[in-house]
Amino acid sequence: MNQRPPRPHDDEVYNIIPIHNLLADHPSLRFPEVRAAAAALRSVGDLRRPPFSPWMPNYDLLDWLALFFGFQSSSVKNQREHLVLHLSNAQMRLSPPPDNIDTLDPSVLRRFRRHLLKNYSSWCSYLNLKSNIWLSDSNSRHSSSDHRRELLYVSLYLLIWGESANLRFIPECISYIFHNMAMELNKILEDYIDENTGRPFLPSISGENAFLNQIVKPIYETVKAEVENSKNGTAPHSAWRNYDDINEYFWSKRCFDKLKWPIDVGSNFFVTGNKGKKVGKTGFVEQRSFLNLFRSFDKLWIMLILFLQAAIIVAWEKKDYPWQALGSRDVQVRCLTLFITWSVLRFVQSLLDIAMQYNLVSRETKSLGVRMVLKSVVAAVWIVVFGVFYGRIWNQRNKDGRWTSAANRIVVNFLEVVVAFIAPELLALALFVLPWVRNFLENTNWKIFYLLSWWFQSRSFVGRGLREGLVDNVKYSLFWIVVLATKFVFSYFMQIKPMIAPTKDLLDLKNVVYEWHEFFDNSNRFAVGLLWLPVILIYLMDLQIWYSIYSSFVGAAVGLFDHLGEIRNMQQLRLRFQFFASAIQFNLMPEEQLMNARGTFKSKFRDAINRLKLRYGLGRPFKKLESNQVEAYKFALIWNEIINTFREEDIICDREVELLELPQNDRKDPKCNWEIRVIQWPCLLLCNELLLALSQAQELSDAPDRWLWHKICKTEYRRCAVIEAYDSLKHFLLSIVKYDSEERSIIKTFFQEVDQWIQLEKFTKNYKMNALPKIHGKLVHLLNLALKPDKDTDKMVNALQALYEAAIRDFLKEPRNNEQLKEDGLAPQAAVSGERLLFQNAVELPSASNEMFYRRVRRLQTILISQDSMQKVPENLEARRRIAFFSNSLFMNMPHAPQVEKMMAFSVLTPYYSEEVLYSKENLRTENEDGISTLYYLKTIYASDWKNFLERMRREGMTSEKELETTRLRELRMWASYRGQTLIRTVRGMMYYYRALELLAFLDSASEMDMREGSQQLGSMRHNDDMDDSEKSSSSRTLSRGNSSVSAFFKGHERGTVLMKFTYVVACQIYGSQKAKKDPHADEILYLMKINEALRVAYVDEVSSERDEKEYFSVLVKYDRTLDKEVEIYRVKLPGPLKLGEGKPENQNHAIIFTRGDAVQTIDMNQDNYFEEALKMRNLLEEFKSYYGIRKPTILGVREHIFTGSVSSLAWFMSAQETSFVTLGQRVLANPLKVRMHYGHPDVFDRFWFLTRGGLSKASRVINISEDIFAGFNCTLRGGNVTHHEYIQVGKGRDVGLNQISMFEAKVASGNGEQILSRDVYRLGHRLDFFRMLSFFYTTVGFFFNTMMILLTVYAFLWGRLYLALSGLEGFALAGSNDNRALGTILNQQLIIQLGLFTALPMVVENSLEHGFLNAIWDFITMQLQLSAVFYTFSMGTRGHYFGRTILHGGAKYRATGRGFVVEHKKFVENYRLYARSHFVKAIELGLILTVYASYSPVAKGTLVYIALTITSWFLVVSWILGPFIFNPLGFDWLKTVYDFDEFMDWIWFKGGVFAKSEQSWEKWWYEEQDHLRTTGLWGKVLEIILDLRFFFFQYGIVYQLGITAGSKSIAVYLLSWIYVVVALVLYTIIAYARDKYSAKEHIYYRLVQFLVIILAVVLMIALLEFTSFKFMDIFTSLLAFIPTGWGFISIAQVFRPLLEKVKIWDTVVSVARMYDIMFGVIVMVPLALLSWLPGFQNMQTRILFNQAFSRGLHISQIVAGRKPKADT
Repeated sequence: MNQRPPRPHDDEVYNIIPIHNLLADHPSLRFPEVRAAAAALRSVGDLRRPPFSPWMPNYDLLDWLALFFGFQSSSVKNQREHLVLHLSNAQMRLSPPPDNIDTLDPSVLRRFRRHLLKNYSSWCSYLNLKSNIWLSDSNSRHSSSDHRRELLYVSLYLLIWGESANLRFIPECISYIFHNMAMELNKILEDYIDENTGRPFLPSISGENAFLNQIVKPIYETVKAEVENSKNGTAPHSAWRNYDDINEYFWSKRCFDKLKWPIDVGSNFFVTGNKGKKVGKTGFVEQRSFLNLFRSFDKLWIMLILFLQAAIIVAWEKKDYPWQALGSRDVQVRCLTLFITWSVLRFVQSLLDIAMQYNLVSRETKSLGVRMVLKSVVAAVWIVVFGVFYGRIWNQRNKDGRWTSAANRIVVNFLEVVVAFIAPELLALALFVLPWVRNFLENTNWKIFYLLSWWFQSRSFVGRGLREGLVDNVKYSLFWIVVLATKFVFSYFMQIKPMIAPTKDLLDLKNVVYEWHEFFDNSNRFAVGLLWLPVILIYLMDLQIWYSIYSSFVGAAVGLFDHLGEIRNMQQLRLRFQFFASAIQFNLMPEEQLMNARGTFKSKFRDAINRLKLRYGLGRPFKKLESNQVEAYKFALIWNEIINTFREEDIICDREVELLELPQNDRKDPKCNWEIRVIQWPCLLLCNELLLALSQAQELSDAPDRWLWHKICKTEYRRCAVIEAYDSLKHFLLSIVKYDSEERSIIKTFFQEVDQWIQLEKFTKNYKMNALPKIHGKLVHLLNLALKPDKDTDKMVNALQALYEAAIRDFLKEPRNNEQLKEDGLAPQAAVSGERLLFQNAVELPSASNEMFYRRVRRLQTILISQDSMQKVPENLEARRRIAFFSNSLFMNMPHAPQVEKMMAFSVLTPYYSEEVLYSKENLRTENEDGISTLYYLKTIYASDWKNFLERMRREGMTSEKELETTRLRELRMWASYRGQTLIRTVRGMMYYYRALELLAFLDSASEMDMREGSQQLGSMRHNDDMDDSEKSSSSRTLSRGNSSVSAFFKGHERGTVLMKFTYVVACQIYGSQKAKKDPHADEILYLMKINEALRVAYVDEVSSERDEKEYFSVLVKYDRTLDKEVEIYRVKLPGPLKLGEGKPENQNHAIIFTRGDAVQTIDMNQDNYFEEALKMRNLLEEFKSYYGIRKPTILGVREHIFTGSVSSLAWFMSAQETSFVTLGQRVLANPLKVRMHYGHPDVFDRFWFLTRGGLSKASRVINISEDIFAGFNCTLRGGNVTHHEYIQVGKGRDVGLNQISMFEAKVASGNGEQILSRDVYRLGHRLDFFRMLSFFYTTVGFFFNTMMILLTVYAFLWGRLYLALSGLEGFALAGSNDNRALGTILNQQLIIQLGLFTALPMVVENSLEHGFLNAIWDFITMQLQLSAVFYTFSMGTRGHYFGRTILHGGAKYRATGRGFVVEHKKFVENYRLYARSHFVKAIELGLILTVYASYSPVAKGTLVYIALTITSWFLVVSWILGPFIFNPLGFDWLKTVYDFDEFMDWIWFKGGVFAKSEQSWEKWWYEEQDHLRTTGLWGKVLEIILDLRFFFFQYGIVYQLGITAGSKSIAVYLLSWIYVVVALVLYTIIAYARDKYSAKEHIYYRLVQFLVIILAVVLMIALLEFTSFKFMDIFTSLLAFIPTGWGFISIAQVFRPLLEKVKIWDTVVSVARMYDIMFGVIVMVPLALLSWLPGFQNMQTRILFNQAFSRGLHISQIVAGRKPKADT
């Protein structure tokens, strides 16, 4: 193999392996596979050399491509390593291994080429193109040129992909480019002659950076121009093309006609803006409208509407059961009207299609327009046909007077028409039952099928063949059939049937006396409509509740079968610990077996049997580890390493390490080399066992040996404790006595004698069992002396003497005299003189530095004396939870682990912008206004962690805590950062993969000797490393691989293996500018690279070039250990600025070219990982190989643990809700429902599958604001498969303060509002089968829609009641009949909803599954006491508000939520700004309705009835008004409330200049709150005005109740009442004018005007009282009428702002609006001030807010009040 000379310029810097220098000393280069892959790339052979540049001998195929097509050299370097790593990894995994390991196996390359170019091939077949991959695809021996050609195709694709920058979001565009370039490559390979020049063919582009400049750039510029048209995302989506539109342009052959090759820049594809013939939207137009919900999920709404109609028709008959009513022919025929409704709905759907999608129709796509029009025409024809036939039925019936055969015949005719109408549905049903037929039809690209399906759906490249296999089909269909059946039965009997009687009564009411001027005199239909409205709204949304209930139980069942929650605590772990070692062996250690045996039915069956044995401890092989030393060592190494990481993380203390670890022998030091015949289980398991054995021995003192031993052996731990105590005692006594002393031989002889009697089974015959307690006591005394810091040899001698006496005198059954003892060697030969004791000069204790020895002695002491059951070890709840989860997960089903060399390689990718990396000293020390510093807060909340941290620091040589401020400041900062949501926490967590894989690689190849050495050094290292390392900063040791206690004797190759299998890329987008600005964040990131070898940082670098232009580069850097500095590895030029779409996906996309491996795990900045979980990663990656249903997975979902739950009760509610979603919710979605998408969690993606299909997320502006979930949508639409695995988990942080949580909820709700408009949701709604569509709807956008429906129901209910009360209908109806069942029905509905089944049930069920039923119930009760209901009601309001507003008006934006700790008091102004529009105003409106209703409703006169009717609504009002203050630290502090109010008034009146922020000035905030009205479309404005009209109703209703009307019902009363409004406005304007003109200079005039106005008002009042029937109360009543009117005017004025601003009137609007905000502020402030003023509420509130922390012994009240102990200040 000819060695390529190293290139001079890149000799040093490489990313993972130095491919440019295969002779370098690098551990990964020892793999022949790496050399084979590199050699394959070098086989340029006889290829034609590129003409215009010199060819170097060391160039390879990628250089060859780069010279021909003009790729960048840095990108070539990147892809070279990418390709070599991938091919060598794939070859390592081959089984059996290839015959010649030094050459690349053709099957490896072929498999990779198929996987990588699969999307390209299916694109070709979709467009009926011939693929440009010219290979003989037979499996016969590939010729070497074919082999080379295959490599060229793969390399070409990767080079195109690696430089495409933002075009990576446009996968079919990349296919188009590849298609054309592959053609040119073929022409070069086949030696074509160019017709024009007569020379050998050359590509159409070449030269430096030609690919970037001539191909990527024009398309990039188009995308960029379109983004500029979007006006920062505020323009309507239909006005500009987003990434998807540009991608879908390549789904039709027109791209070849228009764009051509080389790309024709004059094509209309590149025309943007409003110039001429541009290409409009392609594939889909996103129109902002609620009707999208109907359009995307039409099947669901048709089902609900048709059932509602049928149910009303049947229930109208007032029979007990529906089948009784259906017996009558009349009812049967009436039910046929369903088909008329259905055809109307189809017609509506076709009109909607036209209204929404007319933008798609252009000269190039006429057929679309034809189809839209035809569909509408056909739908209209059906309506007419059904109408005519239905009319004929009744004509005949009425003519005959009964149902004659003629009438029946016409009914049959009608049914024949129906069959024709539903034929397509029947066909769809047949295909639903045979899913594979449907998949086949959709995936084949035969013209005939295309013609047949043209009518039903537009042809689209994605969304074909989405059907699942039959088994899955049956599972989710059954689930939904049960849910729907329950819902329909409930709806019929509980909702619809009870409404019929009151409806009929109301319709039959005659001569109603109305309280006002009634426009519809003759009927009460409007009232009936209002009565039905809430019922229908609930009917439409309650499927969500049924789904919630059933999915909870199904999720619990699936969890049970997955064996979740079997080990919940340490007691349960103790019972299973002895099988636990075997479980580690079974799951985490690769087993040697022929690979072809894996996956067969036989091996699966054997696996299942083994798992059963493991789980229930059956069979011998899983009972005893002793028989297999190697297994025991492996187990000990893994377990001790886990305990070690716990110690490093400070969640356990040194003492707990000793109780938890498995001790090992140290062969080097004879004093510590204690050979013990049994497994030394953790002390934790052996506690109390020895004492129990002693008492057994006493009880059975006369029983034979065998019986006694049989009794002891019944408990495995007891047997081990006895043997270990005996062996340890022997070694202990021998090691404290001098080596050549006579006493030593006495001890030896004594033990030999005991051993001999035990072997002969005559132990109990020769020794007294009753003497054992005495010996035990003496021994314990001796051990205590040995462990004292100051050793007293005399006392030791005495203790040994006493022990000797007891053993010789009391223990033997047959006493022996001195002579006999001498003879037996149990007494000294020379007589002991009186002065000298027996052991006097023989005792020699090992030195105090021999930590290992004293550790063993402490262990022996623990075994001898421990009596408590150690239930509370470890003390830290987090440590207990982690041990329990890890041990439980090993009994769950998971794939077998391959060896590390044979595992799939993977990367982790984390996007990072500018969040905290590591808390600075200032962050930790700075106190907030309440005197709390972050550090103080952390110390208090994590008290035990802090104690352990100090203990660790002292062990590492710290003398006083002051050092934490100086020399050990970094340790302190790291300790705190590991408890926040910082980058360093995420990086530490992800680097556990590296450490775990290194350990596993060592275990894979280690011999028994290596492991023995390993386990010995574990102990010695762990303690000796503290002495010699004190000068080296321990923090670097804490993190670097040097610390892993096993790593000291790694053979070196482990590192090489792991580097090939794992990389971690953090996409720090602005790291370059942070470095330039000397931002401390940059130093911290550099520090992270320094201590983590496998960490790489990718960032975007802006470089100013000569002509004031900026150039942009994607740069990858690492820390070079040899040069001791940061080095740049790759620098790939970008076509322009990175961020065209949403920030996070763009950031991920630029860094994805630097990831490696078959899989990539997306990790967010707020996540964490654990060492013990990282051990299971290679098992998880094996899941990619197995089928789930009919497909292999493309995304592996992983469960999460929310680690922020303990901070405060709010954080606990949030994490409880989130936990049930990320575990139970996801579990059900993946199985049985098969609609789990991707929720931005630690999911693992099939990397090559995604990189050819548009990347890990979508990035179009605004529409993809919830970028993550679109990866799931895209995956499902393109035929991927998403699974969910619960045997491995990753930590995740959530927001902890109410304001942060609300921002987060707002972001998610707005994101869902945008999703409804998106093409992905529309396609999924139409392409999934009916039941999967239901699952999809109710778990994504449907959930938010139904939340909004709940709020609408409350509105509808209350407005309906108000109408009935004010119109007088309620009183009249009640007087007429006592049948108030309708009221009862609506009431029941109300309560059902607000029981909050919605959020509570899944939480309780998941909790009881994982922590036990009683725990779950107790948690639930605690939550209620901490007012979780208030929180959930409040967040429901947030969701409903933002979701609704986004769909109506848009305005979704990325809201950055802080990740800090919230212990500070939030000001009233801040809360008012955040919640005024979303909660306060709405709550005040509902409160007003309830008040008016209470005043005027005859029903509400009975207090009980009123309470029953409105208690849930009042609860809603109170939650929305007081929520932000209940969950605000010191929310009810009287002084703070007073200050807050002053600040609020300052904020309201602050005039502020142009630069004032909304935090400072009310006016600025008020304008910002209306931003959405400026960007909304016409329909949004119209709807807003219609909604605002409701405020005028108060005036209409209440005016007639005033005394002044004197009972008149004329319309004039209402019209006259407007005089009041005008007068008020005029007076207000006069005063305002006077104030502006006079108040400053001529104050007396201003006072005069005020005085005149008051006089006028008083005179008017007296006149009214005197001359009309005006009552004094009318003043207050009229306020209720007129204040809402004013608010209505202001709301409408905001819509017309552009017009009004030109007129003078706008200033008045602003100043009136200010008055309203003052009024609202005061209304909110009143209950708050009252609660603050009453004593006791503040303490109660603190307890509610911080209860979680209280229960762990915190003094939060002290913290919050800032009375800190002096030491900390």
